[in-house]
Amino acid sequence: MVELIQYLPILIFLGIALALSTAFVFLPIGAARLTGTYKPYADKLAEYECGFPAFEDPRSQFDVRFYLVAILFIIFDLEAAFLFPWAVSLKQTGWAGWTTMMVFLAELVLGFIYAWKKGALDWE
Repeated sequence: MVELIQYLPILIFLGIALALSTAFVFLPIGAARLTGTYKPYADKLAEYECGFPAFEDPRSQFDVRFYLVAILFIIFDLEAAFLFPWAVSLKQTGWAGWTTMMVFLAELVLGFIYAWKKGALDWE
């Protein structure tokens, strides 16, 4: 039979984590109200986007090209992030690592050409 006292460190850890997370959320709010930085008024509470008031319905749909460009950016950005660790460890990986990265870059270039030919990067 396992004694419940063995779970006391976990319970203490959870209690400290809950107390700290609550403090990190509510202490700045309280400090803002006490120092006077919390002064709501109509202009401050108005919704804005990019520095000017919204002029359309917020539930309007974006053009699909916006999402496509965003996804392509994320894909190529993440794939470019693989180049940094590869460049740092190139001495250790040798020719096998270099060849593998060249195949990877060739696939990346082929994907870029495919997206370009399909018109995914065209913006009207």
